[in-house]
This record gives sequence, structure tokens and C-alpha cells, in this order.
Amino acid sequence: MAKKKGNRNLIGLECTETGMRSYVTQKNKVNTTEKLQIKKYNPKLKRHTIHKEVQRLH
Repeated sequence: MAKKKGNRNLIGLECTETGMRSYVTQKNKVNTTEKLQIKKYNPKLKRHTIHKEVQRLH
């Protein structure tokens, strides 16, 4: 069975304050061409911080 090629990529999110990579999400590469910036919870700081897209996972 052939693997379906889609428009979604797995990406890692890194905290801008601590550099911790604690989230993995998906992004549609056709609709969202720029890098993501999402406000997520950082368990080390125990508060919400800005997380930026840093890498593409397979």
C-alpha cells in the first residue's frame, strides 16, 4: 500500500525564554508558509510563554 503524500508537516515548538522543546504539532505547508508563533504553557516556568517553530520532523 502506498503512503499518502499530504500537505501537513510535523514541527517542533521551542520556548523563546528557556529554549525548551516541549511541544510537537502539525502545520499545513500550503496555507501557512510563515513560521508559527503560539502561546503555550511552559511547565518549567509554570506560566504561558511564546513558543516558535524550530524544526520539521518526519
